[in-house]
Amino acid sequence: MTPSPAAAGPADRSDPGGADAGSADRGGGVERVDLNALLADSQVTPVLDELDAELVGLKPVKARVRDIAALLLVERARKLLGLGSESPSLHMSFTGNPGTGKTTVALRMAQVLHRLGYVRKPHVTAVTRDDLVGQYIGHTAPKTKEVLKKAMGGVLFIDEAYYLYRPENERDYGQEAIEILLQVMENQRDDLVVILAGYRDRMATFFHSNPGLSSRIAHHLDFPDYSAEELESIAQGMLRQMQYRLTAPGLAALREYIPLRMQQPHFANARSIRNALDRARLRQANRLFAVKGRSLTRDELMAIDADDLRASRVFSSAAGDCAA
Repeated sequence: MTPSPAAAGPADRSDPGGADAGSADRGGGVERVDLNALLADSQVTPVLDELDAELVGLKPVKARVRDIAALLLVERARKLLGLGSESPSLHMSFTGNPGTGKTTVALRMAQVLHRLGYVRKPHVTAVTRDDLVGQYIGHTAPKTKEVLKKAMGGVLFIDEAYYLYRPENERDYGQEAIEILLQVMENQRDDLVVILAGYRDRMATFFHSNPGLSSRIAHHLDFPDYSAEELESIAQGMLRQMQYRLTAPGLAALREYIPLRMQQPHFANARSIRNALDRARLRQANRLFAVKGRSLTRDELMAIDADDLRASRVFSSAAGDCAA
């Protein structure tokens, strides 16, 4: 999709396309549709550009989001010309490890769908099993229906969706939530988009055990892990947003830290990097408080130095492994 200058606000769902998007014939109908005009009218391009700027890497994911936006834009053009009136299925599956941007992409996807007129609200209702499944008979249905009511008109994002299905527990009520969800995904798919998210292998098992869900998922987006270089770029971006900066020794320490942390248990990509920077800020604050008898400059308050990072247990664990 080629970016075009934004024009009017997003069109109403009942009137896909702006007034200048189609060319009328002598009978008052529309015989041609200008896709660039439709794109400008939707104001989708700024959202896609924000996604590109907001997330490092993830080229396959970003490309798929643009593909979906292009599909929906063409569907609006087809409606203007009286071709095919059935809305495409938009339920999705996001698979990947923690901290790879799934929630962020869901938020941007909601904005894209709203601006193209496929959902009424640009909001995401994020839930887990605990929000949907009850603890006793008769508890699950009202919980699930309340969540669906809240999410209606927008996007429902179910993280770690495979926890809904626990066949080893005969008294588990997750299957009831799945059956209600299936019904809504089919009967009200023009007013709710469901995104199921989680680890790749567990989601594959989940869909194999629940073919009804799998058949309703039209778009599968796989989120790859970040490389060490991408994680460094993410860290630099996070620090800029918080108005911190790395000193030269601090940058060298970060470049040693990242591959070591990637080898540690429970590594969570960008989430682990944010946690590391939060701990570095804590150590920096303690270091600055130890300075007695003088005021601090702006530069000193912003600087994250090597010691702020090297105090991490990641380095001591690596040294212990080498000694072993």
